[in-house]
Amino acid sequence: MNMPFEETKKRKFRSVLRKTTVATLAVGLAAGSLSGVYADAKGKDNGNGNGKRQSAKGEINLRYSDLSEKEWKWAYKHIIRLASRQVFNGYEDGSFKPASSITRIEAIVASVRLLGLKDEAEKAENMNAALNFKDFDKVKKKFPWAIGYLKVALENDLLAETETSVQAEKAADRLWASILLVKALKLEDEALAKMNTQLTFKDAKEIPAGAVGYVAVALEKGLITGYGDNTFKPNKPVTRAELATLLDRAGEQLPEEEAQAVAGSVQSVTYGTLTLTKPDGSSVALALGTDVFVFREDKKVDVSAVQVGDTVLARTYGGKVVFIEVTKTAQQTIETTDYGTVGSFTLNAQGKIATLSLSKTVNGSAAITVYNVADNVVISGGNGALSPNQSVIVTIAANAVTKIAIQS
Repeated sequence: MNMPFEETKKRKFRSVLRKTTVATLAVGLAAGSLSGVYADAKGKDNGNGNGKRQSAKGEINLRYSDLSEKEWKWAYKHIIRLASRQVFNGYEDGSFKPASSITRIEAIVASVRLLGLKDEAEKAENMNAALNFKDFDKVKKKFPWAIGYLKVALENDLLAETETSVQAEKAADRLWASILLVKALKLEDEALAKMNTQLTFKDAKEIPAGAVGYVAVALEKGLITGYGDNTFKPNKPVTRAELATLLDRAGEQLPEEEAQAVAGSVQSVTYGTLTLTKPDGSSVALALGTDVFVFREDKKVDVSAVQVGDTVLARTYGGKVVFIEVTKTAQQTIETTDYGTVGSFTLNAQGKIATLSLSKTVNGSAAITVYNVADNVVISGGNGALSPNQSVIVTIAANAVTKIAIQS
């Protein structure tokens, strides 16, 4: 359908979209759980997408009763990553319902909100807009809170101009979701340029000519794939787990810029605190939640598996880290040992041991070796206090002493 909108307003919205972070962009369509999207009977935002009030404690749940890591291996990580971004929190009963299908209104509302246009969509003039859809009265009666989102979606070309009905409760199928995602990622020009692509799927004839370019781009960008029997199944409804996977793949193609996400190299994980060195060289200490969800080498692990030197992306909620993804594991450090008698040691400005000299006899001759000492060196044996002339065994890693064992 054709809607008259001011070009200046469209440019403004497009600018906002281009600046939106990828993770936010990619998960925006993951409306499966619709955290903060659905509304209750009074039209108030309920925050969890299941028609029930969100917990007053404001907690975030990343452990769903019906989401087995083994059973849902292909989608598990994608779902948790999206949920950690607070795109959706599952259901109040602790379930996620990964096999449930996604409706069109869910996808539209989530895409607009998570593209950074929530406030725009919820302005009074947009919420009270009159749109020229054939089923507008039905949509307004059942989903009054979504009207502003529909208007903003139209203004940002997320819906085709030829769409005369919203079909709010219709399941979002693979073709429709692919087109919406390509439009949201601002790849429409590429799609239009690929309309002559010859798709090789056995069921390619089921894909409308005007949608071929969109499917081609979605495939090229790795956002979606065909099936093992060489079919695309364009009319197959998309499940929550499938859409989470599709959208998380999209998010991986763009930089991470979320305000509640902190990236860096692990300095330490001690006493309930994760300390990171950020890319700009600064350090930040983040409090760990009581039940941190951690992915390392594509496996769910305990927080104790996070190692010094790992590069991580940490997500916070309520001021505490709830999710850690190790994006690059620390290189394995080779440890060596040495022994001798303490000759001398120096201290740094913080009063910690900076260097240590060891003396010993090698082939009848006295030898002195000076080592740098790590800030977090562990001293054991004796009374834990280092002094000259003590016999010690030291462990060296990354050219620094990490352990000093005082011999009795």
